[in-house]
Amino acid sequence: MTRARRAAPLLIAALIAAAAAAARGAPREVRGLWVVRTALASPASVSAMVASAREAGVNTLIVQVRGRGDAYYISRLEPRAPALAAQPASFDPLAAVLREARAAGLAVHAWVNVNLVADAGAPPSDPRHVVNRHPEWLMVPMDLAPSIGDPRGRSFVKTLASWTRSQAAAVEGLYASPITRGPADHVVEVVGDLVARYAVDGVHFDYVRYPGAAFDYSQAALREFRDEVAPEVSRQDREALDRRQRARPLVWTEMYPQRWNAFRRDRLTSLVGRLRRVVAEHRPAAIVSAAVVPDAQVAVGSKFQDWPAWAGGGVVDVLCPMTYATELGVFRQQVESARDAARGRPVWAGIGAYRLSADEALDQIREARALGVDGVLLFSYDSLVSPARGPDNLLRIGAQAFGQ
Repeated sequence: MTRARRAAPLLIAALIAAAAAAARGAPREVRGLWVVRTALASPASVSAMVASAREAGVNTLIVQVRGRGDAYYISRLEPRAPALAAQPASFDPLAAVLREARAAGLAVHAWVNVNLVADAGAPPSDPRHVVNRHPEWLMVPMDLAPSIGDPRGRSFVKTLASWTRSQAAAVEGLYASPITRGPADHVVEVVGDLVARYAVDGVHFDYVRYPGAAFDYSQAALREFRDEVAPEVSRQDREALDRRQRARPLVWTEMYPQRWNAFRRDRLTSLVGRLRRVVAEHRPAAIVSAAVVPDAQVAVGSKFQDWPAWAGGGVVDVLCPMTYATELGVFRQQVESARDAARGRPVWAGIGAYRLSADEALDQIREARALGVDGVLLFSYDSLVSPARGPDNLLRIGAQAFGQ
């Protein structure tokens, strides 16, 4: 087969993907900013952010409206973010962003942290917060599974938070489990309520992963796994495993380790599919994207984030690999690998601008374009306008990369 013939299916797939993205409202090239929730804390900060983005030539804002199981919009399901306490109850950060961004010609995607629900350093005090209402929904590491005790006990969250703080370099905070029905139903309802009431151009899912392979060993997750596998095991073996489980809670996962890994991946993929469907139900033109670990093998093997399967199954419209390398060659390798694993889905390359100089960020934008991605996302607005980087850092990048 000639090279031209081999390339034809890839070209057709790329054209179909591009047409689908265009039909769903994506600009020809996405020039995006991840906007962390701190920029949504007041009307003035929202106005400054939108004005800076417009002046820099950005066309897409990915705004974090669910950061830690709380809301930077008017929610009937989750508590208002503590950072908004000084603002009147009528202040709606997402509505303000939508109003000002529309006037500036910018697309707005609602950024939702799916599984990460709290910082370990200061667990939420609001009794309505998911951590306080449903501690049994939290993921538990294997180290604590045999000893942490009843999720409704006084020490459960305290013990989990203390352990998480000791692992701060690897675990960002407290995570809700995608395995059991309760937390999955809750986040689907949260997203459904959000998209039903706000005319966003897209929904962006982040932290839609496990913290690592050592999670989720919560009592509820272990019970779910046992109940799924038990009908396939002989009565004699089932009774023997159940007896052993009383002294060794992890025995079912130890007996069937590959099945346990697949179970965790499948439950997360199921949740992503449900999130996709609820967005489509209320906002069919909205683009569904996900921030993903750029190395597909690491994503699937240790985070149980099977994003190549999500791409292949059409569960997400766009993949946003977090290609945060500082060295240009490593960045190139990350983008190439993610692009190849995306199975024809559009890719918006995530650039860790918070770790880069303006010149380095520009080099990565150019490299991403040369590799044929469909857009770039800079992480993050907050870091790019930090006084430490100089007053014109974002504008300089924008003028050279996004100038017309």
